[in-house]
Amino acid sequence: MKVAILMGSTSDEAKMAPARDTLERFGIEVDWRVLSAHRNPAKVAELASSARADGYVAMICGAGMAAHLAGAVAAQTTLPVVGVPLSGGGLGGIDALYATVQMPKGIPVATVAIDGSMNAALLVVQMLAITDEDLADKLADHRKEIAG
Repeated sequence: MKVAILMGSTSDEAKMAPARDTLERFGIEVDWRVLSAHRNPAKVAELASSARADGYVAMICGAGMAAHLAGAVAAQTTLPVVGVPLSGGGLGGIDALYATVQMPKGIPVATVAIDGSMNAALLVVQMLAITDEDLADKLADHRKEIAG
């Protein structure tokens, strides 16, 4: 199992690190990349369009302001895409939240809270745990741990 974590800029790395750390904690391989929907559109399209064939199971995309990364990825793949709107800019992430959640019909992007990369990773783990009992057990243990 391999999950791509994409972010629009190197300045987003600290906000997206909880997603990487969470996936790795559950034993899921992470492909960590900085790719902008605006500065690297061809590379984004290439990665997303070949993701299933390349062994990915989901993609997590973090971006701020215009936040087109998750939508650009979702337009090129049928894998689950989780968008993480990132804070920054003059609107504190509200602009990124609106941009991420407002996808056209037929191109869904699951969206978590502003700077919610850990929850993005947990959502992916939950999706994978539908058919993976080991992950389901690890999730149950995680829930017990955080409840305590």
